[in-house]
This record gives sequence, C-alpha cells and structure tokens, in this order.
Amino acid sequence: MSRWKALPTELDPRVRQLAVRLRRLKDHSGLSVRQLAARTGYSPKSWERYLGGRSLPPREAVEALALIGGEDPTRLLALHEVAADAWGNPRGGTPVPETAVMETAPPEAEILSAEPGGGGARSLRFAIVAGTVALVLAVSSAVLVTWRLMDHGGGTADETTTTVTLTAGTSAPAYSCRLKQVDGRWYAGNSRTRNATVGYGDSGPAVAEVQCLLRRAGISPGGIDGMFGPLTQGAVKAFQKQARLDVDGVVGPHTWKALRG
Repeated sequence: MSRWKALPTELDPRVRQLAVRLRRLKDHSGLSVRQLAARTGYSPKSWERYLGGRSLPPREAVEALALIGGEDPTRLLALHEVAADAWGNPRGGTPVPETAVMETAPPEAEILSAEPGGGGARSLRFAIVAGTVALVLAVSSAVLVTWRLMDHGGGTADETTTTVTLTAGTSAPAYSCRLKQVDGRWYAGNSRTRNATVGYGDSGPAVAEVQCLLRRAGISPGGIDGMFGPLTQGAVKAFQKQARLDVDGVVGPHTWKALRG
C-alpha cells in the first residue's frame, strides 16, 4: 500500500472523498505516476495535484482512471460532480487556489516516495530535478502555438504549420504540425505511416501525426503531445463517425486513409 501524504486539512469533505477514491484506484492499478500519465494523457505534475487534493481533476481524467482501475466510472463521475460543486462553492472548507499550487507544491520526491520501491537515493535525485523544474516553471509556463498559412503560387495546396512548445514538467517531447499535401494526401511531418495501428495508451510520433490530422479535420484532440489519451480517443471516435467508419477509437488503415484524405 502506498504511503500517501496527508490531504490538506482545509479540503472540503466532498473533494476529500473523491481524492481518497482516486488514490485507492491508483494503488489498485499498480501504476506509478509517470505510467499513469502515459496511460491517460495527463502529465505527472497534474496527477500529483489531483491525488494530492490541490487541484480538481477534469471529468475525463477521473473516467480514465476508473477504467484503468477496473471500476464502473458512473459512480465515480457522480462523486466528481458533487466534488466539483463543492470546489466551486465551498461550504465545509476552502480548496487551495490553483495559483497557490505552483508556489507551494511539494518536491516531486514527496509524491514519488509513495510509490513502491522508491529508495533514498532516488528520492534525492528527484528532489533536485523537482527544484530545477520549479525554477523553469516560474519562467516558462505558456504554450506557444503559431499558425502560418503560406500560399504556393498555383493555389492548389496550402501548407499550415503549427509549432507547439510544451510547458516544463511534461514528460512528452514537443511535436509540431507541419501540414502539407503530397499526391492528394495530407502529412503533418511526424510520421508517414498509412497502416500502423494506434490506440489508447500508445505514444510517440504516430500519435502526434493522428492528433495533427484530427485538428486539420476540425476535431480537437486536445494538445499535440504524442500521447493517446481519452481526449484523443474521443476525437478519433468523432472523426470515425463523421467519416462513416467503424467507431472503435482505434486508428488503423481505413482511418489513416480517411485522415490523410
């Protein structure tokens, strides 16, 4: 069983109950914070705040953790709705403001020490890394997205370039969308595959390619982070429905063909 740090004493009981349930599911899954981040599409720092009671998790994150933990998400989402009401209108306590989280968040080593097998040397290493990350976060905390439309003389194809710089503290590398049409097919500069199977929990350039092509199709997958989480899965299903394909949330040869158009 993980050794969790005590939740803030001023936390509303309804929010506290949600945080305790999320902690139990995380323990039951046997995943580390980083593994949980890779499976859900939310960064390790975000999960540290959610599980520490310092930030209210979004509905999609709660649903993703419930599915990973093998629990019916219906009851947990109902609890999340109650907690969300308490977070916005506290009666039993005052939640910690999100702005204060960045200033008072404990070192990452305190969170990671709750994971099985965390030794003293490992904790010290992560404490040093956490201090460096906190300094970088104070300087750089914004996502820069630049859209550039270029007309290619003949007027047959436009190239749209999206440059994405991820904030410090995220574990995924930065990806960019450099959309270009070649021989009637669209490519975003991350992967040229047409038949690789990509689904929930996957990560890497092929996932970033899917996210860019979904955005080109007018369906937002969330961020271009190369992680196939619940937001990307929902966007894939919406695209498959729009393209009259089998709606399974998995990108295979038929979905690639439709995405590349």
